[in-house]
Amino acid sequence: MPASADFVSDSKASVDTRNFYMNRDFRQHGAAQSKADEWAQGFILRMESGYTEGTIGVGVDAIGLLGVKLDSSPDRVGTGLLKSDREAPRRAQDEYGEAGVTAKLRASKTTLKLGTLQPVLPALMRNDSRLLPQTFRGGWLNSNEVQGLTLDLGRIDRVNQRDSSDNEEMTVFNGGKRNIVLGGAKTSDEFLFGGGSYQWTPQLSTGYYYGGLDGIYKQHLVNLVHQLPLGVGQSFKSDLRFARSTDDGGSNVDNNAFGALFTYRIGASGFSAGYQSMSGDTGFAYIAGADNALINLVQINDFGNQDEHSWQVRYDYDFAALGVPGLSFMTRYLSGDNVDRGGALSEGKTWERNTDLAYVLQSGPLKNLSFRLRNATTRSNIGSDLDENRFIVSYSLPIW
Repeated sequence: MPASADFVSDSKASVDTRNFYMNRDFRQHGAAQSKADEWAQGFILRMESGYTEGTIGVGVDAIGLLGVKLDSSPDRVGTGLLKSDREAPRRAQDEYGEAGVTAKLRASKTTLKLGTLQPVLPALMRNDSRLLPQTFRGGWLNSNEVQGLTLDLGRIDRVNQRDSSDNEEMTVFNGGKRNIVLGGAKTSDEFLFGGGSYQWTPQLSTGYYYGGLDGIYKQHLVNLVHQLPLGVGQSFKSDLRFARSTDDGGSNVDNNAFGALFTYRIGASGFSAGYQSMSGDTGFAYIAGADNALINLVQINDFGNQDEHSWQVRYDYDFAALGVPGLSFMTRYLSGDNVDRGGALSEGKTWERNTDLAYVLQSGPLKNLSFRLRNATTRSNIGSDLDENRFIVSYSLPIW
């Protein structure tokens, strides 16, 4: 009975609701589609058990995802909110979803998970920027046996994209001017990852991770984060990252990616400046559909094209300082150039501007109900010119 009590009493469940409207205007001359404009409602059911007692505790987690179309049409599909028919004319399906189960084993401070996974690691980051999150299938071992040291090791064989209900093999993202050339195998059923991070002091941490998509690319990533206190209400944060990517027999991947982001915080304000550079024969490699560890990964672009150099400036403000807790504001501007467009073409250039305004209810029966408005504009000679708006209303309802 005690084992059952831990398994049951430590369990929890919740339903996350996400109402998402997205409008993306294509501003370049001759665009095949004038805009992508859709509205949808998402539901995410999460259930996590506790562990049975004993040397090895056993547990199980489950997730259920459901996306429901509220507004769309064949001439406005493609926001990534909804699953669309593959044949023309493309239509958003009325609903789509998936269910996943994860078995878990725990010994001391080490946990093994098998099944549906959502890792957020430098080598593999699930994408959760639309209606429903991206999921992976595989095994993931996480250990925290040594204080301050976190270790991860895993293998992934399938991905379920954020606007899909199918588990599929993985491939490398090759949009923009990545200039990645694949050989015979276009997809892979094995992604291996491993590494860890160490918290040297409360102010300093470092990390190393490896990620390899079998037959396509191999990648080594290192990072350093340092937080320097500067007195009451002030701090200076340094975030340094480097990744070395090479081919794994079936591509021409060859990339060095360096990024540095510095943030000065004083009171309710944050001022950031960052720089990112790509070198090598291709752009930055990562699993298509996922997020990545680049400093300049923002709302639309990641500035990871071949030979691209980019910088950003950013400002954040917390309105709690003015007596409005829960209200926050962010704006940033990024510019990239020096992209290899091939042949005698001039260098590729891109700029992007983001603004984000969010409010979270602090009390009452709908406490933690959040509203977020996101705006982005980008112009480029290597990709689409876009104006984009997203409005998201989110709420998490605990079940037990």
